[in-house]
Amino acid sequence: MTYKTILVHVDESERSNFRVRLAAEIAKGDAAHLIGTAVTGVSRFIYQDGNISANDPNLTIHLKYLRERAEKAVANFNRQAESVGLDSYESMIANDEAGGGIGLQARYSDLVIIGQTNRDEPSPSVLPDFPEYLIMNAGRPVLIIPYVGDFTSVAKRPLIAWDASREATRAITDAIPLLKRAELVQVAIFNSKSVPDAHGEQPGSDIALYLARHGIKVEVSVHKTNTDIGNALLSLAHDVDSDMLVMGGYGHSRFREMIMGGVTRTILESMTVPVLMSH
Repeated sequence: MTYKTILVHVDESERSNFRVRLAAEIAKGDAAHLIGTAVTGVSRFIYQDGNISANDPNLTIHLKYLRERAEKAVANFNRQAESVGLDSYESMIANDEAGGGIGLQARYSDLVIIGQTNRDEPSPSVLPDFPEYLIMNAGRPVLIIPYVGDFTSVAKRPLIAWDASREATRAITDAIPLLKRAELVQVAIFNSKSVPDAHGEQPGSDIALYLARHGIKVEVSVHKTNTDIGNALLSLAHDVDSDMLVMGGYGHSRFREMIMGGVTRTILESMTVPVLMSH
């Protein structure tokens, strides 16, 4: 099991180059094809409905500005991909907002890599709930890179948040190509007695055996906390020197608004390491 097509969102944010570097490292590890995609930020449905008039000079100037931003982003991606010696890569511009453009291309990718929302660096082409939207709608694992912090590696020491749910199961399965590269994988279970039927007499033993059959070295730890599990996870990630968190993404959509679960919301807002989420 390997990733053969990896999609990374590129833009003019300060962290775009960092995202591309991590994406290139992952792509090299699996000899995967890397796609760097920028978006203009204007929904494709506006174009389809004919709601954009070429006769409006102010609108024309703004659309040109958005297009030029996207062109700069993909040009930078191409230079970076060439400099690190990727064997297979391409770049493209999606005439769409980020959720729609990246979400559509995600259907033809094995892994999607994006950035955490930085509210101190708003983007004209990316809505603040971009990560939430992709997690809920892409149908693919989403690796989210924090907007602060320098990570020399990803997935050498992953931490899995395991609660025996469908979403967590999906996340672990989606992460296997990365987990197989790890030196050690930590599986953390919080408050197992709250769902005894899911965990059984030895919480974590079944998922540890499943991963071991994939040749993955695993350690299981069981924790009890009366505080927010999201913050407890981040604290544990720091204590065990983890460089990636793997977990299920929980929530639902109400029209365009994403209503995320408490732990998912905490992690998306406060992540300190890259986080791979699946729904």
